[in-house]
Amino acid sequence: MKPQKDRAGRLKLNPPRKQFLDPEVEQLADERARLAQHGVRPAMEKPRPQVQPRTEGWTQRTDAEGRPKLEFKQPRVTQPAQHLADMSMVDREEKVKELGLPAFRARQLSTHYFTHYTTDPADMTDLPAAKRDELAEIFFPNLLTEVRRIETEDRQTIKFLWKLFDGVLVESVLMRYQNRVTLCVSSQAGCGMNCPFCATGQAGLTRNLSTAEIVEQIIAANRVIAAGQLGVPEGGRNIERVTNVVFMGMGEPLANYRRVMNAVHRMVDDAPAGLGMSARNITVSTVGLVPAINRLAGEGIPVTFALSLHAPDNELRDQMIPVNSRWDADEALDAAFNYYVQTGRRVSIEYALIKDMNDHAWRADLLAKKINARGRGWAHVNPIPLNPTPGSIWTASEPDITQEFIDRLNDAGVPTTLRDTRGKEIDGACGQLAAEDA
Repeated sequence: MKPQKDRAGRLKLNPPRKQFLDPEVEQLADERARLAQHGVRPAMEKPRPQVQPRTEGWTQRTDAEGRPKLEFKQPRVTQPAQHLADMSMVDREEKVKELGLPAFRARQLSTHYFTHYTTDPADMTDLPAAKRDELAEIFFPNLLTEVRRIETEDRQTIKFLWKLFDGVLVESVLMRYQNRVTLCVSSQAGCGMNCPFCATGQAGLTRNLSTAEIVEQIIAANRVIAAGQLGVPEGGRNIERVTNVVFMGMGEPLANYRRVMNAVHRMVDDAPAGLGMSARNITVSTVGLVPAINRLAGEGIPVTFALSLHAPDNELRDQMIPVNSRWDADEALDAAFNYYVQTGRRVSIEYALIKDMNDHAWRADLLAKKINARGRGWAHVNPIPLNPTPGSIWTASEPDITQEFIDRLNDAGVPTTLRDTRGKEIDGACGQLAAEDA
Protein backbone atom coordinates (compact mmCIF):
# COMPACT_ATOMS: atom_id res chain seq x y z
CA MET A 1 0.00 0.00 0.00
CA LYS A 2 1.31 3.42 -0.94
CA PRO A 3 2.04 5.52 2.18
CA GLN A 4 -0.69 8.08 2.84
CA LYS A 5 -0.02 11.68 3.78
CA ASP A 6 -2.16 14.13 5.68
CA ARG A 7 -3.35 17.48 4.38
CA ALA A 8 -0.20 19.15 5.75
CA GLY A 9 2.03 16.79 3.74
CA ARG A 10 3.15 14.63 6.68
CA LEU A 11 3.07 10.83 6.63
CA LYS A 12 -0.08 9.54 8.30
CA LEU A 13 0.78 7.49 11.37
CA ASN A 14 -2.49 5.60 11.40
CA PRO A 15 -4.37 5.56 8.06
CA PRO A 16 -8.06 5.08 8.82
CA ARG A 17 -9.77 1.82 7.97
CA LYS A 18 -12.44 3.79 6.13
CA GLN A 19 -13.59 7.35 5.86
CA PHE A 20 -16.77 9.18 5.13
CA LEU A 21 -15.37 12.09 3.17
CA ASP A 22 -17.56 14.48 1.27
CA PRO A 23 -17.44 18.00 -0.21
CA GLU A 24 -19.27 19.11 2.91
CA VAL A 25 -20.43 22.64 2.33
CA GLU A 26 -21.01 22.25 -1.42
CA GLN A 27 -23.46 19.40 -0.82
CA LEU A 28 -25.27 21.11 2.04
CA ALA A 29 -28.44 21.91 0.08
CA ASP A 30 -28.83 18.30 -1.01
CA GLU A 31 -28.15 17.04 2.51
CA ARG A 32 -30.74 19.37 4.02
CA ALA A 33 -33.30 18.03 1.57
CA ARG A 34 -32.35 14.46 2.44
CA LEU A 35 -32.63 15.17 6.18
CA ALA A 36 -36.02 16.76 5.61
CA GLN A 37 -37.21 13.54 3.99
CA HIS A 38 -36.36 11.77 7.25
CA GLY A 39 -38.38 14.18 9.36
CA VAL A 40 -35.83 16.94 9.96
CA ARG A 41 -37.25 20.33 9.07
CA PRO A 42 -35.30 22.41 6.54
CA ALA A 43 -33.11 25.24 7.77
CA MET A 44 -35.02 28.46 8.33
CA GLU A 45 -32.18 30.53 9.73
CA LYS A 46 -31.37 33.89 8.28
CA PRO A 47 -27.86 34.45 6.94
CA ARG A 48 -25.55 34.78 9.92
CA PRO A 49 -21.94 35.94 10.26
CA GLN A 50 -19.05 33.49 10.45
CA VAL A 51 -16.70 34.44 13.27
CA GLN A 52 -13.16 33.12 12.76
CA PRO A 53 -11.24 31.66 15.70
CA ARG A 54 -8.37 33.72 17.08
CA THR A 55 -6.60 34.11 20.39
CA GLU A 56 -7.45 36.97 22.71
CA GLY A 57 -4.81 38.43 25.03
CA TRP A 58 -2.12 35.92 24.11
CA THR A 59 -0.18 34.78 21.06
CA GLN A 60 -0.55 31.25 19.78
CA ARG A 61 2.77 29.40 19.55
CA THR A 62 3.76 28.35 16.02
CA ASP A 63 6.28 25.93 14.53
CA ALA A 64 9.01 26.69 11.99
CA GLU A 65 6.45 26.54 9.17
CA GLY A 66 4.10 29.00 10.85
CA ARG A 67 1.48 26.41 11.88
CA PRO A 68 0.13 26.19 15.45
CA LYS A 69 2.73 24.24 17.42
CA LEU A 70 1.74 20.81 18.74
CA GLU A 71 3.58 19.14 21.63
CA PHE A 72 3.04 15.40 21.99
CA LYS A 73 6.03 14.68 24.24
CA GLN A 74 6.94 16.38 27.47
CA PRO A 75 10.28 18.17 27.90
CA ARG A 76 13.01 16.31 29.78
CA VAL A 77 12.23 17.08 33.41
CA THR A 78 12.81 15.58 36.85
CA GLN A 79 10.14 13.07 37.76
CA PRO A 80 8.42 12.86 41.17
CA ALA A 81 9.50 10.20 43.63
CA GLN A 82 7.85 6.81 43.22
CA HIS A 83 4.64 6.50 45.23
CA LEU A 84 2.51 3.52 46.24
CA ALA A 85 -0.08 4.57 43.64
CA ASP A 86 2.55 4.27 40.90
CA MET A 87 2.93 0.57 41.68
CA SER A 88 0.80 -2.49 41.02
CA MET A 89 0.07 -4.71 44.01
CA VAL A 90 2.78 -7.11 42.84
CA ASP A 91 5.30 -4.26 42.73
CA ARG A 92 4.27 -3.14 46.24
CA GLU A 93 4.76 -6.64 47.59
CA GLU A 94 8.22 -6.85 46.03
CA LYS A 95 9.09 -3.47 47.54
CA VAL A 96 8.13 -4.43 51.11
CA LYS A 97 10.03 -7.71 50.78
CA GLU A 98 13.12 -5.71 49.78
CA LEU A 99 12.68 -3.90 53.11
CA GLY A 100 12.72 -7.23 54.97
CA LEU A 101 8.95 -7.39 55.60
CA PRO A 102 6.38 -10.00 54.56
CA ALA A 103 4.36 -9.36 51.40
CA PHE A 104 1.05 -8.89 53.25
CA ARG A 105 2.32 -5.55 54.58
CA ALA A 106 1.78 -4.19 51.07
CA ARG A 107 -1.94 -4.95 51.38
CA GLN A 108 -2.07 -3.18 54.73
CA LEU A 109 -0.38 -0.10 53.28
CA SER A 110 -2.73 -0.17 50.32
CA THR A 111 -5.77 -0.39 52.60
CA HIS A 112 -4.66 2.68 54.53
CA TYR A 113 -4.27 4.65 51.31
CA PHE A 114 -7.12 3.48 49.06
CA THR A 115 -9.75 2.75 51.74
CA HIS A 116 -8.94 5.15 54.59
CA TYR A 117 -7.23 7.84 52.46
CA THR A 118 -4.44 8.24 54.99
CA THR A 119 -0.66 8.46 54.65
CA ASP A 120 -0.05 9.34 58.31
CA PRO A 121 2.09 6.63 59.97
CA ALA A 122 0.39 7.36 63.31
CA ASP A 123 -2.83 5.94 61.84
CA MET A 124 -1.15 2.70 60.72
CA THR A 125 -1.32 0.85 64.01
CA ASP A 126 -1.41 -2.55 62.29
CA LEU A 127 2.16 -2.01 61.03
CA PRO A 128 5.27 -2.62 63.17
CA ALA A 129 5.83 0.54 65.23
CA ALA A 130 9.56 0.58 64.43
CA LYS A 131 8.85 0.53 60.68
CA ARG A 132 5.87 2.90 60.30
CA ASP A 133 7.77 6.11 59.67
CA GLU A 134 10.15 4.45 57.23
CA LEU A 135 7.32 2.80 55.29
CA ALA A 136 5.34 6.04 55.09
CA GLU A 137 8.39 7.93 53.87
CA ILE A 138 9.14 5.35 51.18
CA PHE A 139 5.61 4.67 49.94
CA PHE A 140 3.96 8.06 50.44
CA PRO A 141 6.22 10.93 49.34
CA ASN A 142 4.35 14.24 49.33
CA LEU A 143 3.10 14.87 45.79
CA LEU A 144 0.35 17.48 46.12
CA THR A 145 0.20 20.54 48.36
CA GLU A 146 -3.03 22.51 48.44
CA VAL A 147 -2.38 26.14 47.56
CA ARG A 148 -5.95 27.37 47.38
CA ARG A 149 -9.52 26.23 47.07
CA ILE A 150 -12.48 28.21 45.78
CA GLU A 151 -16.05 27.16 46.50
CA THR A 152 -19.38 28.06 44.95
CA GLU A 153 -21.88 29.65 47.29
CA ASP A 154 -23.72 26.36 47.82
CA ARG A 155 -20.39 24.57 48.52
CA GLN A 156 -21.34 21.86 46.03
CA THR A 157 -18.47 22.71 43.68
CA ILE A 158 -14.86 23.21 44.79
CA LYS A 159 -11.89 24.11 42.60
CA PHE A 160 -8.50 23.12 43.99
CA LEU A 161 -5.13 24.59 43.07
CA TRP A 162 -2.33 22.11 43.76
CA LYS A 163 1.43 22.64 43.88
CA LEU A 164 3.44 19.63 42.78
CA PHE A 165 6.86 18.60 44.10
CA ASP A 166 8.68 20.80 41.57
CA GLY A 167 6.51 23.89 42.06
CA VAL A 168 4.31 23.20 39.02
CA LEU A 169 0.65 24.14 39.51
CA VAL A 170 -2.39 22.12 38.43
CA GLU A 171 -6.09 22.25 39.18
CA SER A 172 -8.97 19.86 39.77
CA VAL A 173 -12.68 20.47 40.30
CA LEU A 174 -14.94 18.53 42.68
CA MET A 175 -18.70 18.58 42.02
CA ARG A 176 -21.59 17.02 43.91
CA TYR A 177 -24.81 16.22 42.06
CA GLN A 178 -28.02 14.62 43.35
CA ASN A 179 -26.81 11.04 42.92
CA ARG A 180 -23.08 11.21 42.24
CA VAL A 181 -19.86 13.01 43.09
CA THR A 182 -17.66 13.86 40.12
CA LEU A 183 -14.03 14.93 40.10
CA CYS A 184 -12.53 16.58 37.04
CA VAL A 185 -8.83 15.69 37.13
CA SER A 186 -5.77 17.06 35.37
CA SER A 187 -3.45 14.70 33.50
CA GLN A 188 -0.77 17.21 32.46
CA ALA A 189 0.62 20.51 33.67
CA GLY A 190 -0.32 22.77 30.80
CA CYS A 191 -1.25 21.29 27.43
CA GLY A 192 0.47 20.88 24.09
CA MET A 193 -2.62 20.90 21.86
CA ASN A 194 -2.57 24.72 21.51
CA CYS A 195 -6.34 25.25 21.05
CA PRO A 196 -7.02 29.00 20.84
CA PHE A 197 -10.12 28.91 23.09
CA CYS A 198 -8.58 26.96 25.99
CA ALA A 199 -6.94 28.71 28.94
CA THR A 200 -4.90 25.62 29.85
CA GLY A 201 -2.94 25.51 26.60
CA GLN A 202 -1.81 29.11 26.51
CA ALA A 203 1.58 28.40 28.10
CA GLY A 204 2.16 25.09 26.32
CA LEU A 205 3.05 21.76 27.90
CA THR A 206 5.12 21.88 31.08
CA ARG A 207 5.14 18.14 31.82
CA ASN A 208 3.06 15.01 32.18
CA LEU A 209 1.66 14.14 35.57
CA SER A 210 2.71 10.82 37.07
CA THR A 211 0.20 8.08 37.75
CA ALA A 212 0.29 8.86 41.46
CA GLU A 213 -0.13 12.61 40.91
CA ILE A 214 -3.36 11.84 39.06
CA VAL A 215 -4.60 9.37 41.68
CA GLU A 216 -3.67 11.72 44.52
CA GLN A 217 -6.21 14.25 43.22
CA ILE A 218 -8.93 11.65 43.88
CA ILE A 219 -7.59 10.66 47.30
CA ALA A 220 -7.39 14.34 48.32
CA ALA A 221 -10.97 14.88 47.13
CA ASN A 222 -12.14 11.85 49.13
CA ARG A 223 -10.55 13.33 52.25
CA VAL A 224 -12.47 16.57 51.69
CA ILE A 225 -15.74 14.67 51.27
CA ALA A 226 -15.07 12.53 54.36
CA ALA A 227 -14.48 15.70 56.37
CA GLY A 228 -17.93 17.00 55.40
CA GLN A 229 -16.54 19.93 53.41
CA LEU A 230 -18.52 19.35 50.21
CA GLY A 231 -22.09 20.62 50.25
CA VAL A 232 -25.08 18.32 49.67
CA PRO A 233 -28.03 19.46 47.52
CA GLU A 234 -31.48 19.35 49.06
CA GLY A 235 -32.84 15.85 48.63
CA GLY A 236 -29.49 14.59 47.34
CA ARG A 237 -27.62 11.52 48.53
CA ASN A 238 -24.84 12.15 51.00
CA ILE A 239 -22.28 10.14 49.02
CA GLU A 240 -19.01 9.84 50.92
CA ARG A 241 -16.49 9.38 48.10
CA VAL A 242 -15.85 10.30 44.48
CA THR A 243 -18.04 8.11 42.27
CA ASN A 244 -17.17 9.57 38.85
CA VAL A 245 -13.90 10.80 37.37
CA VAL A 246 -13.63 12.82 34.17
CA PHE A 247 -10.27 13.45 32.50
CA MET A 248 -11.34 16.92 31.40
CA GLY A 249 -9.05 19.05 33.54
CA MET A 250 -5.67 20.36 32.45
CA GLY A 251 -3.92 18.52 29.64
CA GLU A 252 -4.63 16.09 26.78
CA PRO A 253 -5.07 12.72 28.53
CA LEU A 254 -4.13 10.56 25.53
CA ALA A 255 -0.84 12.45 25.11
CA ASN A 256 0.07 11.03 28.56
CA TYR A 257 -1.31 7.63 27.67
CA ARG A 258 0.71 5.22 29.82
CA ARG A 259 0.36 7.15 33.07
CA VAL A 260 -3.32 7.91 32.50
CA MET A 261 -4.09 4.24 31.87
CA ASN A 262 -2.11 3.20 34.94
CA ALA A 263 -4.18 5.70 36.94
CA VAL A 264 -7.36 4.19 35.49
CA HIS A 265 -6.19 0.76 36.67
CA ARG A 266 -5.71 2.14 40.20
CA MET A 267 -9.24 3.55 40.05
CA VAL A 268 -10.94 0.34 38.93
CA ASP A 269 -8.81 -2.26 40.75
CA ASP A 270 -10.68 -3.76 43.69
CA ALA A 271 -9.62 -2.67 47.17
CA PRO A 272 -7.06 -2.81 48.55
CA ALA A 273 -5.20 -2.78 45.22
CA GLY A 274 -7.14 0.29 44.13
CA LEU A 275 -10.26 2.36 44.65
CA GLY A 276 -12.76 -0.18 43.31
CA MET A 277 -14.54 2.32 41.06
CA SER A 278 -16.71 1.37 38.08
CA ALA A 279 -14.91 1.80 34.76
CA ARG A 280 -18.18 3.07 33.29
CA ASN A 281 -18.00 6.03 35.67
CA ILE A 282 -14.60 7.11 34.33
CA THR A 283 -14.54 9.36 31.27
CA VAL A 284 -11.40 9.74 29.16
CA SER A 285 -11.54 12.64 26.70
CA THR A 286 -9.38 13.69 23.77
CA VAL A 287 -9.27 16.31 21.03
CA GLY A 288 -8.67 13.51 18.54
CA LEU A 289 -5.37 11.60 18.86
CA VAL A 290 -6.48 8.80 16.56
CA PRO A 291 -3.75 6.16 17.20
CA ALA A 292 -4.29 6.53 20.96
CA ILE A 293 -8.08 6.25 20.58
CA ASN A 294 -7.62 2.96 18.73
CA ARG A 295 -5.21 1.78 21.40
CA LEU A 296 -7.72 2.70 24.12
CA ALA A 297 -10.38 0.63 22.33
CA GLY A 298 -8.20 -2.44 22.75
CA GLU A 299 -7.48 -2.03 26.48
CA GLY A 300 -10.44 -4.09 27.62
CA ILE A 301 -11.47 -1.49 30.20
CA PRO A 302 -14.95 -0.13 29.38
CA VAL A 303 -14.36 3.51 30.29
CA THR A 304 -16.61 6.16 28.79
CA PHE A 305 -14.89 7.79 25.83
CA ALA A 306 -15.45 11.44 24.91
CA LEU A 307 -14.32 13.12 21.69
CA SER A 308 -13.97 16.90 21.85
CA LEU A 309 -15.10 17.67 18.30
CA HIS A 310 -16.39 21.28 18.43
CA ALA A 311 -16.82 21.49 14.64
CA PRO A 312 -17.88 18.92 12.03
CA ASP A 313 -16.17 20.63 9.08
CA ASN A 314 -12.41 20.64 8.66
CA GLU A 315 -12.26 24.26 7.51
CA LEU A 316 -13.32 25.49 10.95
CA ARG A 317 -11.90 22.63 13.02
CA ASP A 318 -8.43 23.21 11.58
CA GLN A 319 -8.51 26.62 13.26
CA MET A 320 -10.21 25.57 16.51
CA ILE A 321 -8.36 22.28 17.11
CA PRO A 322 -4.83 22.42 15.62
CA VAL A 323 -4.39 18.63 15.88
CA ASN A 324 -7.07 18.42 13.17
CA SER A 325 -4.27 19.03 10.67
CA ARG A 326 -2.81 15.68 11.75
CA TRP A 327 -6.03 13.66 12.13
CA ASP A 328 -9.08 15.39 10.72
CA ALA A 329 -12.69 15.36 11.86
CA ASP A 330 -13.63 12.31 9.80
CA GLU A 331 -10.65 10.30 11.03
CA ALA A 332 -11.46 11.23 14.62
CA LEU A 333 -15.09 10.20 14.15
CA ASP A 334 -13.96 6.93 12.53
CA ALA A 335 -11.80 6.18 15.57
CA ALA A 336 -14.65 7.11 17.94
CA PHE A 337 -17.01 4.78 16.08
CA ASN A 338 -14.38 2.04 16.22
CA TYR A 339 -14.26 2.52 20.00
CA TYR A 340 -18.00 1.87 20.11
CA VAL A 341 -17.65 -1.21 17.89
CA GLN A 342 -14.83 -2.65 19.98
CA THR A 343 -16.28 -1.93 23.43
CA GLY A 344 -20.04 -1.60 22.96
CA ARG A 345 -19.82 1.66 24.92
CA ARG A 346 -21.66 4.67 23.54
CA VAL A 347 -19.36 7.59 22.76
CA SER A 348 -19.84 11.17 23.93
CA ILE A 349 -19.27 13.91 21.35
CA GLU A 350 -18.36 17.14 23.13
CA TYR A 351 -19.29 20.35 21.32
CA ALA A 352 -18.71 23.79 22.87
CA LEU A 353 -21.30 26.12 21.34
CA ILE A 354 -19.72 29.46 20.43
CA LYS A 355 -21.76 32.36 19.11
CA ASP A 356 -21.57 32.78 15.31
CA MET A 357 -18.53 30.51 15.14
CA ASN A 358 -19.73 26.91 15.25
CA ASP A 359 -23.39 27.14 16.23
CA HIS A 360 -24.93 27.47 12.76
CA ALA A 361 -27.88 25.20 12.01
CA TRP A 362 -26.14 23.74 8.95
CA ARG A 363 -23.33 22.53 11.19
CA ALA A 364 -25.84 20.67 13.34
CA ASP A 365 -27.16 19.08 10.14
CA LEU A 366 -23.66 18.17 9.01
CA LEU A 367 -22.76 16.73 12.41
CA ALA A 368 -25.92 14.61 12.41
CA LYS A 369 -25.16 13.38 8.89
CA LYS A 370 -21.62 12.35 9.79
CA ILE A 371 -22.69 10.55 12.95
CA ASN A 372 -25.58 8.74 11.25
CA ALA A 373 -23.41 7.74 8.29
CA ARG A 374 -21.50 5.46 10.65
CA GLY A 375 -24.54 3.98 12.37
CA ARG A 376 -27.34 4.73 14.76
CA GLY A 377 -27.23 4.88 18.54
CA TRP A 378 -23.45 4.82 18.89
CA ALA A 379 -22.94 8.46 19.93
CA HIS A 380 -24.48 11.04 22.25
CA VAL A 381 -23.79 14.73 21.63
CA ASN A 382 -23.13 17.04 24.58
CA PRO A 383 -23.30 20.71 23.58
CA ILE A 384 -21.38 22.72 26.15
CA PRO A 385 -22.63 26.23 26.98
CA LEU A 386 -19.91 28.85 27.31
CA ASN A 387 -19.98 31.82 29.65
CA PRO A 388 -21.53 34.94 28.12
CA THR A 389 -18.47 37.19 27.65
CA PRO A 390 -19.28 40.67 26.26
CA GLY A 391 -16.72 41.83 23.70
CA SER A 392 -15.16 38.40 23.24
CA ILE A 393 -15.50 36.15 20.21
CA TRP A 394 -15.46 33.18 22.61
CA THR A 395 -18.91 33.77 24.01
CA ALA A 396 -22.11 31.85 24.54
CA SER A 397 -24.58 31.14 21.78
CA GLU A 398 -27.97 32.79 22.09
CA PRO A 399 -30.57 30.57 23.82
CA ASP A 400 -32.75 30.22 20.72
CA ILE A 401 -29.73 29.30 18.58
CA THR A 402 -28.64 26.75 21.17
CA GLN A 403 -32.09 25.17 21.22
CA GLU A 404 -32.24 25.06 17.42
CA PHE A 405 -28.86 23.29 17.31
CA ILE A 406 -30.02 20.70 19.85
CA ASP A 407 -33.39 20.21 18.15
CA ARG A 408 -31.82 19.55 14.77
CA LEU A 409 -29.59 16.83 16.17
CA ASN A 410 -32.39 15.21 18.14
CA ASP A 411 -34.75 15.40 15.16
CA ALA A 412 -32.11 13.63 13.06
CA GLY A 413 -32.07 10.78 15.55
CA VAL A 414 -28.87 11.78 17.36
CA PRO A 415 -29.40 11.87 21.16
CA THR A 416 -28.33 15.32 22.33
CA THR A 417 -28.37 16.87 25.80
CA LEU A 418 -27.10 20.29 26.87
CA ARG A 419 -24.41 19.70 29.45
CA ASP A 420 -24.95 20.96 33.00
CA THR A 421 -21.70 22.91 33.33
CA ARG A 422 -20.54 23.49 36.88
CA GLY A 423 -18.02 25.94 38.29
CA LYS A 424 -18.28 28.81 35.82
CA GLU A 425 -18.38 31.41 38.59
CA ILE A 426 -15.11 30.05 40.03
CA ASP A 427 -13.42 29.54 36.62
CA GLY A 428 -13.79 25.81 37.04
CA ALA A 429 -15.70 24.99 33.87
CA CYS A 430 -14.42 23.44 30.63
CA GLY A 431 -11.52 25.37 29.14
CA GLN A 432 -11.16 27.64 32.15
CA LEU A 433 -8.45 25.81 34.14
CA ALA A 434 -5.21 27.76 33.94
CA ALA A 435 -3.58 27.11 37.37
CA GLU A 436 -2.83 30.71 38.25
CA ASP A 437 -1.47 31.38 41.74
CA ALA A 438 -3.04 34.77 42.36
